[in-house]
Amino acid sequence: MDNAMMIGLARQQTLRQAMDISANNIANTSTTGFKAEQVLLETDAATRARHSDGPGRLAFVDEWGVGRDFSQGALQGTGRPLDLAIEGEGFFALETEAGERFTRDGRFTLSAEGEIVAADGARLLDEGGFPIRLAPEGGEIEVRANGEVMQDGVPVARLALTRFEAPGQLSKTGDNRYSAPEDAARETVLDPVVRQGFIEASNVRPVMELTRMMEISRTYASVTRMINQTDELGRKALERLGRP
Repeated sequence: MDNAMMIGLARQQTLRQAMDISANNIANTSTTGFKAEQVLLETDAATRARHSDGPGRLAFVDEWGVGRDFSQGALQGTGRPLDLAIEGEGFFALETEAGERFTRDGRFTLSAEGEIVAADGARLLDEGGFPIRLAPEGGEIEVRANGEVMQDGVPVARLALTRFEAPGQLSKTGDNRYSAPEDAARETVLDPVVRQGFIEASNVRPVMELTRMMEISRTYASVTRMINQTDELGRKALERLGRP
């Protein structure tokens, strides 16, 4: 098969992946703390591309990975005392059955045992790595901007807010959470800004994603035409060569 056609097929595959990611971004426009994603491509240096009757510098591309935009989404007020939003860098630390996880989704509630938990029961951790426990029938809960958790005016714990030097190392684990490799460079956010009664909205920009999907669709159609034209040229060449 002509390399031009192979390049076209490879490009179609990456375009389909880009379309899936853009569609997923749009589907998560209203997901708290969601971060927009984009497919990353790299040149396949192991496979050389050539064209006998066209441009000489051709290359195959592969999907290198998925890039995430960790910029902050808008803060939305809810008035609920255990809805928390981080202003600036950092992630909430959660204790789950699968291990420690990190998230920007700050929708928490108080369990029957008095622990601050996510919707599925994952426990919010303090700076010592322990679940935060409050009195279920206790008084007013206050979370200060520095992450200090108070109840009835008495300090109870301080939130563990973790910053990663290279957030691209984080891996999605579902439920809008991430896991970090053991060797990931991390540190505690020294001067956090936590907003009680707020949640962080998704940072997806729907208009941009719709525009990107239209561009992907047009590019896919263009590559399809190129593949069809290459196939037609090859067929005609064979017909002419086969004439007596």
